[in-house]
Amino acid sequence: MDVRDDAITAPAAVTDDAPPAVSRRLRLITVIATFGGLLFGYDTGVINGALPYMTDDLGLTAVTEGMVTSSLLLGAALGAVAGGRMSDQRGRRRTILALAVLFFVGALGCTLAPTTEVMIVARFVLGLAVGGASVTVPVYLAEVSPAERRGALVTRNELMIVSGQLLAFTSNAIIARVGGESGGVWRWMLVVATLPAVVLWFGMLVMPESPRWLASKSRFGEAFEVLKQVRSEARAQAELSEVSALAVKDERKKLGGWKDMRAVPWVRRLMFVGFGIAIVQQITGVNTIMYYGTQILTDAGFTSDSALTANIANGVISVLATFVGIWLLSRVNRRPMLMAGQIGTTSALLLIGIFSLTLPEGTGRAYAVLAMTVTFLAFQQGAISPVTWLMLSEIFPMRMRGFGMGVAAVVLWLTNFVIGLVFPSLVSAIGISNTFFLFVVAGLFSLTFVKLYVPETKGRSLENLEAELRARFS
Repeated sequence: MDVRDDAITAPAAVTDDAPPAVSRRLRLITVIATFGGLLFGYDTGVINGALPYMTDDLGLTAVTEGMVTSSLLLGAALGAVAGGRMSDQRGRRRTILALAVLFFVGALGCTLAPTTEVMIVARFVLGLAVGGASVTVPVYLAEVSPAERRGALVTRNELMIVSGQLLAFTSNAIIARVGGESGGVWRWMLVVATLPAVVLWFGMLVMPESPRWLASKSRFGEAFEVLKQVRSEARAQAELSEVSALAVKDERKKLGGWKDMRAVPWVRRLMFVGFGIAIVQQITGVNTIMYYGTQILTDAGFTSDSALTANIANGVISVLATFVGIWLLSRVNRRPMLMAGQIGTTSALLLIGIFSLTLPEGTGRAYAVLAMTVTFLAFQQGAISPVTWLMLSEIFPMRMRGFGMGVAAVVLWLTNFVIGLVFPSLVSAIGISNTFFLFVVAGLFSLTFVKLYVPETKGRSLENLEAELRARFS
């Protein structure tokens, strides 16, 4: 392929001296949209503290514990591809509005669930919203953001995810201490998630649609009006020319669905890379700590109440590490950052396994394991997770960006589902040390994949990046 055929003039030469009102508008869009990330984090993290209290009320076994935890993940897999498809067809903003309703209904269903079966169904519904948000919010932010600020703004969603998890861990500990062992204390933990769902719905009512989605539907006038809200007028005009040229090219090639994923070689190779990035993020075992962190700390030697409180440290370090990750993304390349994160998480998991195996039960082992879970999350949330969601929002072509990220997110959530489902049984069968040693082996395979196959995406507009990847993988 002739690379020149796909070259697109970038707007980077236009200085973005946007007035303060424009910058404020971009910040407001980012804050409102990332309430989807806050809900993602809260709803995936709240089960960590609610599960021990829920076990007695609902009569959960090791198998049904895994089902309650992982039903959300199975729903997220379906929600990711459905949300991605819907966002390509109906728009990013309209999809986020629909997801806010699902978040509210799912959280309320979990709160009121009278039986295990109802809880599993409600968690599945909640998972549909989580999966849809995991795809649509990063794509929306990537398409609204200027190229030079895309990394920082898209990873604000990751900051909100870990903030949601910290909120879940903190509120769980407070509610547990206030409510004590009273029946149904877990229901108060779950109902909190309805509040940010309401904020997300009302907030998105007054947010604009993605300018790139509007351009992909040949609604160039509307796209220009949105760009003027978040760019200087000169920058908006230059960027519209770039986006419009690519939209026309993709329209001629009818790029945008399952058929292209199977039949177009460069799209097929990009999907392979996307699937790999998604799997890499999950097989670190991050969500075993997010979902079962309280149990891991209890097994290490903490009492139940102390484990709930100590688990807040995991949430705090996740938030602090994400701030560091946002700072790093504007200064270092994505690919080496991803590899450094994998080296750090794999080393921490190795030490958790060794400490659990060799240290005598007691305070020393408990705090050693806590120190390593904190170290693990520092590398995971400071490097691997921000880069994963950012790269998945960048690498797919404009007309199938939501769909492509959705399919990759299905792989991510299914991997998450399998790990969440089998983790309690693995620990029961082979012990916590050997379980974490399995994740260490998986980490070594992940590092090899990233080194061999993952491209660098930093410093390009989405349109120039698409041209480069088309040329590279054709």
